[in-house]
Amino acid sequence: MNRTSLVIFLAANMAATVGCSSKNYVKSQTTPLINKTNELDDLTAKNSKDIKDVDARVQSGLAAVNAKTADVEQKAQTAGQNASQAQQVADAANARVGVLTNTVANLDNYHAVAETSVKFGFNKDVLTPKSKEALNTLAGSIAATKGYIIALEGGTDSVGSADYNYDLSQRRANSVIQYLASKYNVPAHKIYVIGLGKDKPVEDNKTSSGRADNRRVDVRLMTNTLGDSTPAAAPATTGTNPSSM
Repeated sequence: MNRTSLVIFLAANMAATVGCSSKNYVKSQTTPLINKTNELDDLTAKNSKDIKDVDARVQSGLAAVNAKTADVEQKAQTAGQNASQAQQVADAANARVGVLTNTVANLDNYHAVAETSVKFGFNKDVLTPKSKEALNTLAGSIAATKGYIIALEGGTDSVGSADYNYDLSQRRANSVIQYLASKYNVPAHKIYVIGLGKDKPVEDNKTSSGRADNRRVDVRLMTNTLGDSTPAAAPATTGTNPSSM
């Protein structure tokens, strides 16, 4: 190998060595940067996904809160309406109670227009056909009577406890109220009820016929208007004639 060839060989060798060294250096410097960039890209993607998930949960939570708020507001509005209606009913009831209280306080100013007694079977609070006939006769005078009230006194015989008989006499009076209200549209505030139980017998409870007479509701159509105070002729006392209460 001559000198020229040797020089060319060494030069080529040196160039190759320098090239490889440069590439390796560049690679060693850039590889960590590339890896770090990839890590940052992955982290950014993860953060973006987490942000979207949090946003979705927040939106879902806000929707649920809004729905509950609307539901609470609707319930509050409904409760307010119900309270208002209840107050109106209470006011109307108080007005009727006031009228009835004044009426009861002035019962001495009332006189009977018509009256009857309806009887019940032993331990029963159901109107019999004859009892309904008696009430129909009395109710025929209602339309022509101004300023009227209807006074009811419910009674029982002496069989059973006092508390049970008070309740039974009240139920019997309620049967009369329901009949007059449903068939003749008599308003409740026009009816004055007393459940006497066995406290005011009209006959001796020692006999079966006496006990039968005591199982009754006395009904009086009364008015405070001026006029003939003589009660109208009452129909005969009606009802069943069972053997006992």
